[in-house]
Amino acid sequence: MSIQWYPGHMEKARRQVTEELKRVDMVIELADARVPLSSRNPMLDSLLQNKPRLLVLTKSDMADQHVTDQWLQYFKEEGTEAIALNALQNKGAKPIIEKSKKVTAPIFEKMKRKGIRPRAIRAMIIGIPNVGKSTVINRLVGKNTAKTGDKPGITKSQQWLKVGRDMELLDTPGILWPKFENQLVGYRLAATGAIKDDLLDFEDIAMFTVRLLKSRYPLALKERYNLEQFPEENRELFEQIGQKRGLLQAGGNIDEEKCAEIILRDVRGQKLGRISFETPEDWYNLDEDENTPVK
Repeated sequence: MSIQWYPGHMEKARRQVTEELKRVDMVIELADARVPLSSRNPMLDSLLQNKPRLLVLTKSDMADQHVTDQWLQYFKEEGTEAIALNALQNKGAKPIIEKSKKVTAPIFEKMKRKGIRPRAIRAMIIGIPNVGKSTVINRLVGKNTAKTGDKPGITKSQQWLKVGRDMELLDTPGILWPKFENQLVGYRLAATGAIKDDLLDFEDIAMFTVRLLKSRYPLALKERYNLEQFPEENRELFEQIGQKRGLLQAGGNIDEEKCAEIILRDVRGQKLGRISFETPEDWYNLDEDENTPVK
């Protein structure tokens, strides 16, 4: 299955981002801690050029902490300022503001030398759909200013927001990119909910997810679905889960669509615990044959 999603309003948002960049000092880029690289839009590198940037890994409470630590080290080594954030906790503003002051320090030092009066940091916040942007904004601003929800594509326009005296924040709609060069990226984003479900083949995505769980989180998979051992074939494992959930239809076949829906809902709802869908090692050793989404 080829996964693509690039609605018209995203092309409009891309143009708006380009136009508004000259009005901001920095960019706060949000990425999902479960898929830190897959959830970063590669178009941003060319759009943002040399604009100071802070990378915020959202939903860190849903990701494997050990893997998140690896990612923070990875970004540190490549020279990217990055922090992990649990957007559901009321601790969002302070670390983001502190890091923002750090990445914009050269700009304000230059302004100071020119005798320009200090002002609030002007930042653009950007990320792909359903990355938790609205929730982060509400934590920064201190009230429910932005709409939130578990469906991608909620924010459709730009708006300026004040973050105390320290920051003025420009919100932007979530932007995906026109084509996923590696389909594994599309599968990871689909599994975490970044792509609208009505555009997906649920069974295909669930099979990809089962394969990953079997490989990296076997104990969580066994405990959630009361499995004693795994069959060799992933298709058999998928059907076994359906049987355990009582999804048998007439003739002894399982309701595959319902089974797929349950698996994805369980993963997104943390019923199997904290799960990361990619590690830095996956990107160091990317191999299309090894990382075929469904087998």
